[in-house]
Parts: sequence; C-alpha cells; structure tokens
Amino acid sequence: MTSGWENFYVIVGSAAGALIGLQFVVMTLIATRPMGAGRSEGADAFATPTIVHFGTVLLLSAVVGLLGIFYQVVVIRRMRKQGAYKPVLEDWLFHALLPLVAYGTFAVSAWFFVVHPVDAMFAVAAAALLLLFIGIHNAWDAVTYHIFVGKYERD
Repeated sequence: MTSGWENFYVIVGSAAGALIGLQFVVMTLIATRPMGAGRSEGADAFATPTIVHFGTVLLLSAVVGLLGIFYQVVVIRRMRKQGAYKPVLEDWLFHALLPLVAYGTFAVSAWFFVVHPVDAMFAVAAAALLLLFIGIHNAWDAVTYHIFVGKYERD
C-alpha cells in the first residue's frame, strides 16, 4: 500500500528544505535595507507564513493539520491587523484560503486513514503539494514586491 510513496516524500521534502534555505537567503539579503514603519507587521503577515508552509511539508502529521488550521486563523488576524500593505484577492487566496484548505485536508486525512488509507495518502500528498506551491508563489510574490515596489519607495 505504501510502495512508491517514500520517493514522493523524499522529493517533496528535499524541495521544501531547499526552498526554506532560499527564502532565508532572500530575507538575509533584504535585511540590510532600512526598515520603515510597519514593515515588520508586513513580514509577520506575509513572509513568516511562507516559511511555516515549507516547514509543514517537512513535518507531516495530523497534529500539524489541526494546528495549521489554528495558525491560519492567526495569519488571517495578522493580515487584517497589519497596516504595511492592503491585501488584494490574490493575497487572501494564497495567504489565507488555500493554506486553510491544505491544513484542513491534513486534519481530515488523519481521520479517513483508518477507513480509506490509500485515498488518505493521496489527500495528504495533495495537501503537501498545495502547501509547497503556495510557498513557492508566496516567496516569489514577496521577492518581486520587495524588488519592484520597495525599490520605488526607497527612491
């Protein structure tokens, strides 16, 4: 039943680990720039969740699914509270809704594993890939924002 899944998790886990490293490199490079008022709130709302998504792919479990749902509530509160940036529909989709769906899938998969283990493994794999793609999107989005929008704010 689990034949072949080890390769999937090795590949996805390795990709998540590499992307976490890349995110830290990018954050280190932009850390030397002067931080304006409200910038740390923006990082709490947009950059930190990206790292959490990549980390979740490395640490799959039912507990993470349940805690992920709780964490997404925290992220949504932070997004609403912060004043550094006004989130648009794409931000709400990739920083709030899709991660909530992924974490919910983890939690539900844990319950269905007893009855439908093969389907549950596919659901966990889909949720892990979703978080990986969300992390890739959010990391790219953050980098382009800091390069293009942040550049004009400095000039």
